[in-house]
Amino acid sequence: MFRPTAIRRIAATASRMNSQTIQSPQILDHALEISSAQKIAERGFIDAIGKTPLIRLNRLSAETSCTILGKAEFQNPGGSIKDRAALYVVLAAEKASLLSAGGTVVEGTAGNTGIGLAHVCRAKGYKCVIYMPNTQSQGKIDLLRLLGAEVHPVPAVPFDNPENYNHQAKRHAEHLENAVWTNQFDNTANRQAHIETTGPEIWAQTQGRIDAFTCSTGTAGTLAGVTRFLKEKSGGTVKSFLADPPGSVLYSYISSGGKLEDRSGSSITEGIGQGRVTDNLKPDIDLLDGALHISDEKSIEMVYRCLDEEGLYLGASSCLNVVAAKEVAEKLGPGHTVVTMLCDGAYRYADRLFSRKWLEEKKLLTAIPKHLEKYIVLP
Repeated sequence: MFRPTAIRRIAATASRMNSQTIQSPQILDHALEISSAQKIAERGFIDAIGKTPLIRLNRLSAETSCTILGKAEFQNPGGSIKDRAALYVVLAAEKASLLSAGGTVVEGTAGNTGIGLAHVCRAKGYKCVIYMPNTQSQGKIDLLRLLGAEVHPVPAVPFDNPENYNHQAKRHAEHLENAVWTNQFDNTANRQAHIETTGPEIWAQTQGRIDAFTCSTGTAGTLAGVTRFLKEKSGGTVKSFLADPPGSVLYSYISSGGKLEDRSGSSITEGIGQGRVTDNLKPDIDLLDGALHISDEKSIEMVYRCLDEEGLYLGASSCLNVVAAKEVAEKLGPGHTVVTMLCDGAYRYADRLFSRKWLEEKKLLTAIPKHLEKYIVLP
């Protein structure tokens, strides 16, 4: 039994705690300001897409004497940046009267666009069919099926092969009534999503105080759309850089002025890297100020660094972007602000990225600093 004096002390302590805020009033007011700006997602899932925060990467900012910011696209309701493109390609199909109630959306995707489309289709009442390379993680395939999508994993072959997953998706849609192949790689509604939403969000969040933007590309919708908006809004002062993994042609293509297309090697990253210049990229490729080649060793090290130093559980493509942002900051010098995209979290890749066996198979174990090996928790 508690004595009356003990009870009074507990009550007094609780009262003092309730009268003191844990965070400063300024921080709480800022949080309320953000919540108020976001309002209610009146149309449900689709209105929750976008409006993601910019996160300051403190350790890397301190190392470079710059401000390095990552746009937290993993906070989209479908878990990735691809929710934006998924919504816009469906809206474009509706606007063009290519899709009506009860219709079917068909896409070829390496993963996250398919997940975004599956969510959007569920929210809007459409069927969803996905063709994807059979090299993608089982977790992505399982999630697509859990979301009600019909999934066809097919052999991974180059784009110029008629059995490429994109061409198979197109043929599938052509044989259905009231169906559309959303064609994410060359459908410029993808790029438009980032001209209308991502780019303006970055400009508003930084209050126009941004010196450079960098990200990797698969379809190139994000890179092209954000670059186009920031270049026009800033009068050309914001620099933009492509970040490219091994196995992609774009680094060599941009670095050589379009004269060389070297596609050597392969990468652990999923959904980025490209063997051609897509229609999303073509209008804006000349706006780019350069390109960076980011090795898998650097990307996997940054996966572990972001977890340990920033508390951010990010996928490999996000961390490739972070490496690129750090290198751009070092290139520009102290005092600059660099923005990149944190495309998605590590949840869909954990069975690989934190597996000792997988890291050994990919010859990446030695890329993990010794003090970070504690995060390798899977056999």
